[in-house]
Amino acid sequence: MPYDFKILKDNLREAEEWLTREFGGIRTGRAAPALLDAITVEAYGSKMSLRDLAHIAIEDARTLRVAPYDISTLKAVERTIQSSNLGVSVIADDRGVRVAFPELTTERRTLFTKLARGQLEEARIRTRGARDSTWGDIQKLERDGAISEDDKFRAKEEMEKLVQEGNRVLEVLFEKKEREISV
Repeated sequence: MPYDFKILKDNLREAEEWLTREFGGIRTGRAAPALLDAITVEAYGSKMSLRDLAHIAIEDARTLRVAPYDISTLKAVERTIQSSNLGVSVIADDRGVRVAFPELTTERRTLFTKLARGQLEEARIRTRGARDSTWGDIQKLERDGAISEDDKFRAKEEMEKLVQEGNRVLEVLFEKKEREISV
């Protein structure tokens, strides 16, 4: 009976999706709506995601346009973006808020690359945890007599291939982000 790697594959995919989301929040030289995903605005008596309160669009390479659905929330949106420590300029007008991203300095690019490398390592840790859990399950099955020793080692080989492929995908994501940051 071969081992079912569904849980391992799901965990590897989750690590990849997590890393993609985290990389989306790292600023590059271009304006990206994902940079504002983490912002929550105090509106209507509760904290709400900026995406729930406004339409976010790319105006040009370094500018985002944030247009609140309800113009009465404009001041709260403007104030929250200004206080978010993103290092952006915020200009309000009658249609919404323009968020201008300044050119990245070499120092900031280095900092963002280190941040991305740290997030890559966190994704690798998640991958190692998934591998260790799967290996523990395989060993337990062999101890319980559900699979033979040969099947255990075949399963280990397959598991290592899946983990290596998962790590390769994470590396590719990092290299792509690193290129974006350095441009």
